[in-house]
Amino acid sequence: MGYHHGDLRAALIRTSFDVLAEGGLSRFSVAAVARRLGVSSAAPYRHFPDRDHLLSAVSAAAARELREAMLAAVARNPDDGLAAAAGAYVRYVVRTGAGIHVIFAKELYAVPDDERREHTRALMTTMLELTGSDVRLLEATLAIAHGYASLIRQDFFSKDSVDDVADRATAATRALL
Repeated sequence: MGYHHGDLRAALIRTSFDVLAEGGLSRFSVAAVARRLGVSSAAPYRHFPDRDHLLSAVSAAAARELREAMLAAVARNPDDGLAAAAGAYVRYVVRTGAGIHVIFAKELYAVPDDERREHTRALMTTMLELTGSDVRLLEATLAIAHGYASLIRQDFFSKDSVDDVADRATAATRALL
């Protein structure tokens, strides 16, 4: 891809999604993001003091984008909102590599980032509203959606499309209800 002038901070965040999608959170590194952009390994540190601060910015973007994807799915299926949100979760995580494991990464708890906290809170509020404030239903729905997303990312469903697997997550959430 390479970086050619412009907003390096935004490019670092955007490219971090690609690195997460390919290698997951455990293999994520600032150096890999810099290499992908074609910038020096020191360049990201002008915008983020360390890996956790970059991941925190990615987490904020992921929470915001995931919420938007869920709300769009709910708008298209208002009578099937929670199940539609589960399908949207699968599609988003497979595309970006960033789901609850990134949004709620334990190593980010100590990073002071109001933007991440604001977007995470908005995502959780939306999800709780979809469950009628039923925390157990929220947990079960996340387990279903994240489970399907994880399985497809690990090639368990190698012969199925992302949409097929997202539809399974939608159906499983519907059955849960």
